[in-house]
Amino acid sequence: MRDVIIIGAGPAGLAGAIACASYGLNVTILDEFIKPGGRLLGQLHQDPSGEWWNGIKEAERLHQEAKKLSVEIRCGVSVYNLEKEDFLWNVHTNAGTFTATHVLVATGAAEYPIPVPGWTLPGVMSIGAAQVMTNVHRVEVGKKGIIIGANILAFAILNELQLAGIKVDRIVLPEISPISQKSGEPEEVLKSLLNAAHLAPSPLLRFGSKFMKNESIRKLGLQFYPKGGVKINGTPLQLRKAAVEIIGKDHVEGVRVADVDVAGAVIPGSETIYEADFVCIAGGLYPLAELTAVAGCPFHYVPELGGHVPVHSEWMETPLAGLFVAGNITGIESGKIAMAQGTVAGLAIAKQAGKESGTIAQHLEKAIQNVRTVRQQAAIQFNPEIQNGRQNMKEIWENKYGINKDSLLNEQIV
Repeated sequence: MRDVIIIGAGPAGLAGAIACASYGLNVTILDEFIKPGGRLLGQLHQDPSGEWWNGIKEAERLHQEAKKLSVEIRCGVSVYNLEKEDFLWNVHTNAGTFTATHVLVATGAAEYPIPVPGWTLPGVMSIGAAQVMTNVHRVEVGKKGIIIGANILAFAILNELQLAGIKVDRIVLPEISPISQKSGEPEEVLKSLLNAAHLAPSPLLRFGSKFMKNESIRKLGLQFYPKGGVKINGTPLQLRKAAVEIIGKDHVEGVRVADVDVAGAVIPGSETIYEADFVCIAGGLYPLAELTAVAGCPFHYVPELGGHVPVHSEWMETPLAGLFVAGNITGIESGKIAMAQGTVAGLAIAKQAGKESGTIAQHLEKAIQNVRTVRQQAAIQFNPEIQNGRQNMKEIWENKYGINKDSLLNEQIV
């Protein structure tokens, strides 16, 4: 039996393990991938400060720190069930059942699929798959590609593909549908992108974006949006074009694209075929929280956090004693915030497990403040209203469930 089982060896899971083990807890991390690091392994970008964020190096740093603290990391292990029996949690996996008094679920996020006719052809992948193939496995995804979907994640990975010498010919929207929803509406897409306009490579784009925040000017701008698009690091972003079909016989050969009006409706007779040998679909991210649902944790739909999320406090505890969450399972944010949340969860677990010391309460408060600081300093937000979402969850925790924020932390499980 372990003191703590952590599900997920990404930034939140590794940081949580380090915090737990620092207070003498016996920790095991389970992850289905072949190596620890999670989404950190695919990240490579330059921060506004000019410094480079190398996810592989960051993952290795966390891995080595966890190993020094005798954290057991078991990769290639898939968790399919999570249940509580008396005071213990049973974690059922393809490698048997593990038991612990505390569980931290740090399963991260998954990508929304947006079906496009022809999307089963070889050469079609999610934007996240292109990132992993390029940065982790060092596999060239193709020579010339098209991205369907314009969001923050798409632009971050576009830059990574360009750094690897892979040509992305253009970015277009998905055809508007009940599934694509706002991602197929030019104005909604433009509104979401304005929240990251300060990162635009062109001074003209950064200056012009200030005026686009006015609804009337934004609508006028879309009306006269250039058909050739606005270039992002050399790749045209075409907000007035939508992919209606991915074409090819045995593999991707191109994308059939149509002009759309400002509302996203296809303009008849405007179709054009653009050649490509790979296609990335960027539908955005949502919290990967099924395991907490299986465990019986209550959920709430908070769109500012990316979808349905398990109820949790700033201490990262859930209403189920001994069950904690951290990282993108609680809301879509950056790897740095996931690490900060993991540290909070680890310290909270140590406090609840009775590893009391004269400093743990102070460390926990500082860790919570660090989450807020990292969030405020974040260059981009996947969901621009993330602060409102966090406040919403805090109110749900304190009001609807009537749980005092200190009650579970003061409870020692033996």
